[in-house]
Amino acid sequence: MRIERTKNAVRNIGFGISLKMYQIIMPFIMRTAILYFLGVKYLGLNSLFTSILQVLNLAELGVGSAMVYSMYRPIVEDNKEEICALMHLYRKYYRIIGFVVLCIGLVLLPFIPQLIEGEIPADINLYVLYLLNLAATVLSYWLFAYKNCLLNAHQRVDILSKVMLVTNTIQYGLQLFVLYFFRNYYLFLIIALATQILTNIVTAVVVSRIYPEYTPRGEIDPKIVQGINRRIRDLFTSKLGAVILNSADTIVISAFLGLEMLAIYQNYFYILSSLIGLMAIVFDSTTAGIGNSIIVESKEKNYQDLKQFTFLIVWLAGFCTVSLLCLYQPFMRIWTGEKLMLGGLAVVCFCAYYYIYEINKLLNTYKDAAGLWHQDRFRPLVTALTNLILNVILVQFWGIYGVLLSTVIATLFVGMPWLLHNLFTTLFERKYLSEYVADILKYSFIVVGICIVIYLICQLYQGGLFTTFIVRGIICLFVANVLFYITLRKNNEFNKCVLLVDRITHNHFSLSKRLL
Repeated sequence: MRIERTKNAVRNIGFGISLKMYQIIMPFIMRTAILYFLGVKYLGLNSLFTSILQVLNLAELGVGSAMVYSMYRPIVEDNKEEICALMHLYRKYYRIIGFVVLCIGLVLLPFIPQLIEGEIPADINLYVLYLLNLAATVLSYWLFAYKNCLLNAHQRVDILSKVMLVTNTIQYGLQLFVLYFFRNYYLFLIIALATQILTNIVTAVVVSRIYPEYTPRGEIDPKIVQGINRRIRDLFTSKLGAVILNSADTIVISAFLGLEMLAIYQNYFYILSSLIGLMAIVFDSTTAGIGNSIIVESKEKNYQDLKQFTFLIVWLAGFCTVSLLCLYQPFMRIWTGEKLMLGGLAVVCFCAYYYIYEINKLLNTYKDAAGLWHQDRFRPLVTALTNLILNVILVQFWGIYGVLLSTVIATLFVGMPWLLHNLFTTLFERKYLSEYVADILKYSFIVVGICIVIYLICQLYQGGLFTTFIVRGIICLFVANVLFYITLRKNNEFNKCVLLVDRITHNHFSLSKRLL
């Protein structure tokens, strides 16, 4: 069975954007409510526990990615019996994972206070908060999590987006009510726990109705199980590396600089992660389609698709990078005030991190879709350990700036070159590597140049807080994209992207006639 890749990707992106915009606006309101009703240290606590639980999720070992990848071929072949057997295996693995997470989480309980520098809010019991967060993590594995693999493998994550729109509305409404009337952080977390349970149950019911022919039954061929287990082992170092890379900054800041600095950092990172989340919709919505294409298309076709995808991501990520550079500080002045702001160097580091992250994410999407975890098993761990070592060293000299630079250096000079090598010696032809790297460098120079030009233009206007933000936003939206169009319009990938948009919209906009 050939998946309708373009149609499904467009549908997933559409629903995904609706959900992500909602999940950006509402948590922003929640962070603001916590900041004003409870205090800045509660934001730091929330970020710290999130990072700790990311470490606990190492027990997942990449089972989800391995299982979804294992479903690509039986879906193409319409092998329902094998898909059902894979679901049975998936359910068994997730029950074990939930138990392992619970045990490890309880073992770590006595050490939680050691991860916080300075004072904590007087009315808070760290152990109770930690146990509530741990319960939410464990239940996410035990309550029908295995059914999500069907949506991912069939490229129908738009269904999950619809479910989460409903359940998140309930969660945010109740949490705002609790914060406003009771000022109680415990009730705030209990509502999040209850919503996690509701989301899992509703998703399971919906999946059962859409795919009634798929139920967890039967046994999978032992050779297939061996292959899955081998992929899971290969994914362990990747998972470990990703967790260290994502959680090290938060834990190091909490341990060395305290909860207040962590909260300030997380306010900036929240804006960054919101943009990353929006871009993730594109990657998540196309991963299954890329996996299907790798199976049914030639290497040459897949490489040309990669070049086209890279062009699209560079334009989108470049525009977001320009916007971050020019709008970060005006927005933070409006939102949190001068006392909770970082310096200009931090903004540059965040922008560099964001752009590098998106290019790296694109390459990782192809790696995951192709199942190249064995060949790539050591890279994420080495990158993450490099970041952790640099974090611990540089934070003592440069504080928060050392933490930010550590992540940029580790990703740019260790992770990305290694990942490129792995992709072009396994999935694509080695001869295309130099051409692709040249494209990335050319695009990056263009992005840096446009960032400098737009930033200098924005500095010409200095008005009130709101007017400065609005004027700079208009400059970024229009002038930056005009510059991208002027510098990139003669690129072959630009022509292909315009024709793709026309095909998706059935030529309703006729962009090819106006832009090419």
